[in-house]
Amino acid sequence: MIKSYKPTSAGIRFRKTLVKDISKVKPEKSLLKPLKGSAGRNKGKVSVRHKQRGAKKYYRFIDFKRNKQNILGKVATLEHDPNRNCNIALIHYIDGEKRYILVPQGLKIGDQVLSAQDATLEVGNCLPLSRIPLGTKIHNIEINPQGGGHLVRGAGTSATLMAKEGNYVNIRLPSGEVKKFLDRCSATIGELSNPDFRNARAGKAGIKRHLGSRPEVRGVVMGVHRHPHGGSYSTTGIGMPSPKTPWGKKARGVKTRKRAYTNKFVVTKRLKRR
Repeated sequence: MIKSYKPTSAGIRFRKTLVKDISKVKPEKSLLKPLKGSAGRNKGKVSVRHKQRGAKKYYRFIDFKRNKQNILGKVATLEHDPNRNCNIALIHYIDGEKRYILVPQGLKIGDQVLSAQDATLEVGNCLPLSRIPLGTKIHNIEINPQGGGHLVRGAGTSATLMAKEGNYVNIRLPSGEVKKFLDRCSATIGELSNPDFRNARAGKAGIKRHLGSRPEVRGVVMGVHRHPHGGSYSTTGIGMPSPKTPWGKKARGVKTRKRAYTNKFVVTKRLKRR
């Protein structure tokens, strides 16, 4: 659900925040790690533009592998994670171990989750792609067996299992691309939480600063030592036939995908979005 604010100032006039139904508890201390604040810099020099440290936060160790096979777990809390845009859930397993997982829509406190070859098709359960029926919405998909989930981990996203061919399954990803995966790879059932995250608005620059972003401006308004487009006293143009990157390479019309990446597993290319 999106919350709007009364426009008592210019900073909150267009601000829209996401109202989260989470537990008001402190995070599990054994699953935390402090993050060092060196974003965007290396030995004091800017190495990545438009990045900064932002607000202090702890990293939460998330169980992307879901490798506790045949051990039942219970959802203890639903929590906010400052490092990602979907919620996380603290799972208490019957053997005493505690782990964080990504929260799909419909998962509530007190529900039980399971990772097993023959697990039921309940939201939050993890099982191999070969055991998941066609048309099921899934997330946290493995690229390699036992390698942990790498795809479809953002708020409100889900993939759909389209077809099965031999040892491979075809999955339609959120980008529209249909790709082949080994049926021994695992995935989690359900669509991830916070589908309204894309409708949230910061409203002012200070919020983006807390999140770790710095201002991004055009090259034509920079100095000549900062950008190839800079150094002009007017903004009538960039003074060159084609636009350049800050490092002098052509900015448009040049392929950027590495040839080393194979596309033999891509059945249908991703949709072009304007």
